[in-house]
Amino acid sequence: MKVVLQNLTKIFPSRDKKAGKEVVAVNDFTFEIPDGKLIGLLGPSGCGKSTTLYMISGLQKPTSGKIFFGDDDVTELSTENRGIGLVFQNYALYPHMTVKQNILFPLQNLKGADKLTKDQMLERAYEVAKLVQIDELMERKPSELSGGQQQRVAIARALVKMPRVLLLDEPLSNLDARLRLQTREEIRRIQKETNITTVFVTHDQEEAMSISDMIVVMKLGVVQQIGKPQEVYDDPTNLFVAKFLGTPPINVLSGRVENGRVYIGKDAIMDVKGVENQEVIIGIRPEGFELNENGALRCEMNNVEVMGRDVSIVSTNPASISPCIRSIINADNKVDLANKTVRYNVKPHKVFLFNKETEERIRYEVK
Repeated sequence: MKVVLQNLTKIFPSRDKKAGKEVVAVNDFTFEIPDGKLIGLLGPSGCGKSTTLYMISGLQKPTSGKIFFGDDDVTELSTENRGIGLVFQNYALYPHMTVKQNILFPLQNLKGADKLTKDQMLERAYEVAKLVQIDELMERKPSELSGGQQQRVAIARALVKMPRVLLLDEPLSNLDARLRLQTREEIRRIQKETNITTVFVTHDQEEAMSISDMIVVMKLGVVQQIGKPQEVYDDPTNLFVAKFLGTPPINVLSGRVENGRVYIGKDAIMDVKGVENQEVIIGIRPEGFELNENGALRCEMNNVEVMGRDVSIVSTNPASISPCIRSIINADNKVDLANKTVRYNVKPHKVFLFNKETEERIRYEVK
């Protein structure tokens, strides 16, 4: 099911009646979610991602704009009539019911032509339970399940209605790190097997990038960038997107462009074409450093962290806006811990320039 958001805006009235300033939670969001794809809505708290999800679900009504499921305008349609499956962060399972009863509950409320027989309901409940791999837990109650199992029950309950669109609101936030990794892989597997158009809300960029077909990066209700995860990572449109994506985060430094050369302090780190002389903000991905004893960029080494196949060098530079500079290099490189100064060359495709005032990306060609 294709989902189209057309100039979607949500404005909340101010809680302070004297100040009277409204809060624009989502501002003029236009996007087409392709049929059968998993889309990640990504951004920090307060960016409008959950509000967007609730408008798609019908739990909140847009201030302006329209929502289409396929060719159907569902903007004014009630939640129960939209054909959506919704999974909340806190699972929202009925504690006094068994897993089977929780999954059956949405089917028991169907009416008219959609109403099923008892056998049909049971058959469908066991089908989705098997899909999410909880078919052996059907007689247990939520209190007898782990967090990951409870999340699977919530997903099964959303899927049992065979929704046109599946909506997931930070479904992994309450899980520990290992279980979060396992469950996100399961969500991707289930989505691929069912081919249901899915919207996944998260503040965790690693989650969004690992399972989404496309990501939408938001800030203060405004869409910053839309694209395939790797493309957005490799080609951020502004400093906010560059900083929000990546673990470890991008290194941010003050610099300047003079006569076609990019300088960090006195160090000329690379040559560029098509950029006027100006003060700039420089972003360098952690993997964008090459250890070289005669390298152009000089930093003061603080620490070396061995991470198996990679080594993370933590260093400082007077021009660094980030608290420290973290560079990731292959563990085959030998780092002289006795040397206080570490030198690098940089990989031009891992270096981004941003306007110092607007923080918008400055495009350049490498000489």
